[in-house]
Amino acid sequence: MKRPLTPDEIRVWAQVLATVEPARGRERPVPEPLPEAAGGVPVAVSGLPPASSTATRLRGLPDPLEPGRRRRLERGRDTIDARIDLHGFDQDSARLAVTAFLERAHRNRLRAVLVITGQGQRENSGVLKRFLPEWLAAWPIRGWVAGWSGAHRRHGGEGALYVALRRPANPGPPLTPAP
Repeated sequence: MKRPLTPDEIRVWAQVLATVEPARGRERPVPEPLPEAAGGVPVAVSGLPPASSTATRLRGLPDPLEPGRRRRLERGRDTIDARIDLHGFDQDSARLAVTAFLERAHRNRLRAVLVITGQGQRENSGVLKRFLPEWLAAWPIRGWVAGWSGAHRRHGGEGALYVALRRPANPGPPLTPAP
């Protein structure tokens, strides 16, 4: 049985339909009308976040790293195979460094790494800390990352993240030693 679409889904579908052309010989599908409240007035639909707000969406999610694995990392039962400290990096060079670091760690079959961003000193600082979850969800990094979570205080606390890596799909020999 199909579930009814939510008002947000109906609105998004209408936006999609407005941007595509139907195949030759086909008619443009008509979107479902918005559900109506009492009195025949359409229900107000909240707007979608802008496409660039991936970090905002990710911050609302629970930690994607399994709780048991996070506990093992915190207690030292699972090893942190490598770490990168981003203190002193600007945003662009930090993103390049994180991408290269995680690619190397993934190819070397490392299972868990620590990314230290720092907390920032002023109310508007901590740019790397804010953007790191967005970078982890973006291509190509999302293919290497199995999950991430905030680190324990002894590993950097709010200024660091544990990153669990996937196993390579086609394992070959490790390329280079991890830092």
